[in-house]
Amino acid sequence: MATTFDPAGFPAQAPVIALLIDADNISHSKIAPILSELAKYGTANVRRAYGDWTGTSLKGWKGKLHEFAIRPIQQFSYSAGKNASDMALVIDAMELLYTKRPAAFCLVSSDADFTPLVMHLRDAGCAVYGFGERKTPDPFVNACTTFLYLDSLAESDAVASVPEPEVVEAKPATKPTEPKVEAKAAKPGNKLAQDTKLVRTLRNAVEASMRDDGWALMSAAGSNAKRVSSLDPRNYGVKNFPALFEATGLFDIFRPAGGQPLVSDKRNLDRAKTPQP
Repeated sequence: MATTFDPAGFPAQAPVIALLIDADNISHSKIAPILSELAKYGTANVRRAYGDWTGTSLKGWKGKLHEFAIRPIQQFSYSAGKNASDMALVIDAMELLYTKRPAAFCLVSSDADFTPLVMHLRDAGCAVYGFGERKTPDPFVNACTTFLYLDSLAESDAVASVPEPEVVEAKPATKPTEPKVEAKAAKPGNKLAQDTKLVRTLRNAVEASMRDDGWALMSAAGSNAKRVSSLDPRNYGVKNFPALFEATGLFDIFRPAGGQPLVSDKRNLDRAKTPQP
């Protein structure tokens, strides 16, 4: 996230994020990459982890509390088989919303019971960043501004170190008249191309940001996709939107030398063969 400055020339304060962790539900091994991810959006000044700290089930968390300055919130289990920390987390979230008024919340859990809370926070104008396991139900995932599966987050460093799929640059090779457009067909069995929800989101994003020539700036298409869903490319094994569009095989990508990449839907037969200047 780029540093911004106030009128006096001092660095502007980053948006405050309230980090609320359902420690009974999430492994302690994920906290470092979660905090690194949150740093892209603001500063997690409020850091709280909820659970029954008198037992042994959270012993792995205890060392992380001091290391990452996380405040433990004790919640006894009043009934066998019930997770009482959920209610404590919701109560604190509502108190924070109307007292400290953070710009955003981060909920770390795989529990869909938090879905109404997420919807209320977003209705109040707060962004909500969610982190959870693959088993997280869709209602919770979809309600968040952005939701990232923890296995994808843990692998993000490895993904970042691997070069992106080779892309043909927009410059002539052997024939000067050769089209400068990547036109990779979807491979049979391409799981991303068969993901109806993903494809619909990407196609709608391209259409919403499309210019008169039928092409859209990749940055605009990616931003549109983020605004209407909790989609994160890393959940699909790639590190950014250009790689995600390409991996589906359903879009043409144009990369002008020294310019921003553009994308178009292959179904759009009315688009220009190459983007107009």
